[in-house]
Amino acid sequence: MKTYTTKKSDIKRSWHLFNADNQVLGRFASKIAILLQGKNKPYFTNHLDCGDYVVVINSDKVAVTGRKAKNKIYYHHSNYPSGLKSITFEEQLKKDSTKIIARAVKNMLPKNKLRDSRLKRLKVFAQAEHIYQDKFKHAKKS
Repeated sequence: MKTYTTKKSDIKRSWHLFNADNQVLGRFASKIAILLQGKNKPYFTNHLDCGDYVVVINSDKVAVTGRKAKNKIYYHHSNYPSGLKSITFEEQLKKDSTKIIARAVKNMLPKNKLRDSRLKRLKVFAQAEHIYQDKFKHAKKS
């Protein structure tokens, strides 16, 4: 008996459409991360990027539970003295809601060399309109 090893030529990518309307951020991001990694496929391997394309619409309407809308704070640093910047979930939602979903998914992916290529296949849009309409003619909507 021989062990089957997935090759790059065996990888088939499909497109998935997600609507973020009233979806809880963490649970929603974990579903997307599984699809981007390709863990839903029978030929998944850790060292190859087997994932699919994911399009997220209505990111302006994503939800969080409890008081996280006011208490959840996103931090980043400019690497200069006193360069710590912070923004709350509510402010970020008004400013650019696509970054909320992209950051949540990024933090749920493994921290390795494949993370950037997986994130390139994540397409997030604030409204229901997107430029990938032609990809979903035959695909099912999630």
